[in-house]
Amino acid sequence: MSAVDGSDIVAPEGGKMRDLLRVSPGAVDLRTVDPRSTPGLPAAAGGGRARKAWAREQVELLGAELGEQQEMLFATAKAAVEPDAPASAPTSGDPAPAPDRPGRVLLVLQAMDCGGKDGTVKRVAGAMNPLGLHLRSFGPPTEEELRHDFLWRIRRELPPPGYVGVFNRSHYEDVLIARVEELVPEQTWRARYDEINAFERELTDAGVTLVKVMLHISHQEQGERLMERLTDPRKHWKYNPSDLDSRARWDDYQAAYAEALQRCGTEAAPWFVVPADRKWYRDWAVAHLLRETFGGLHLGYPAAGFDVERERQRLRSGDGTVKVNGG
Repeated sequence: MSAVDGSDIVAPEGGKMRDLLRVSPGAVDLRTVDPRSTPGLPAAAGGGRARKAWAREQVELLGAELGEQQEMLFATAKAAVEPDAPASAPTSGDPAPAPDRPGRVLLVLQAMDCGGKDGTVKRVAGAMNPLGLHLRSFGPPTEEELRHDFLWRIRRELPPPGYVGVFNRSHYEDVLIARVEELVPEQTWRARYDEINAFERELTDAGVTLVKVMLHISHQEQGERLMERLTDPRKHWKYNPSDLDSRARWDDYQAAYAEALQRCGTEAAPWFVVPADRKWYRDWAVAHLLRETFGGLHLGYPAAGFDVERERQRLRSGDGTVKVNGG
């Protein structure tokens, strides 16, 4: 049995979060998604303020399970580079990933300013072992990066096999801010949709599991969070005057997001829109998206590539005082 059996984790209502939050094919209109809604939240969460405390407790439980799944992913990748280490039967009873093709998981987070990317990284990814995490944040490209194609800097930061990667902003900035702020000609950013799709197909063919999440907040909520940053001196460092310039072009950014979601949502690399006005729901939803993603990988701990009993005997042969599990 898994060390974390998940018996206290309450499943979403109405189906899997990957189905409830997945962007459907066709035109996308973000105005139809209520940023304060809570798809999948079960009745067990209760009402009012109780939901917030309940969700935080659930995220802690989910984090423990994600941590174990992450460890399995890392161990499987490590075993894949050791020729004498066979793959074990995974905990689910389904086939484990092929040892010659170790997997990776890449969580891509996109949002408007104040959308909660940092908070999601802290509360969801932060529950996992940092030794198996690959966290990267993408700001304005450097002079060196501008001398290459827009995917060059992304490729350099992909997580190694066995790691869980988190991109705080990503290659999608090049069809979002580059589009709205007119940093490149229209024909350039329009061509990037196909380039992104080809790039993501390349990743999934190489064993990378993509979880692309847009954290969807309202114009009002963004305004309140910006004011909080301006009011609390401890949060001044989070504020940038350019945030208001971007806010003034809210509708343009919403249109840019909608087209990116529509043009780059594929079967292998779908988009998920998470209502993010309620921080506690945001964390709970993203944690479940990752849990379901890991579940689809059918992970297990690799079997030992050596004779375990023989090694036990060797260990005991010293002075006979070695015991197992303190027994």
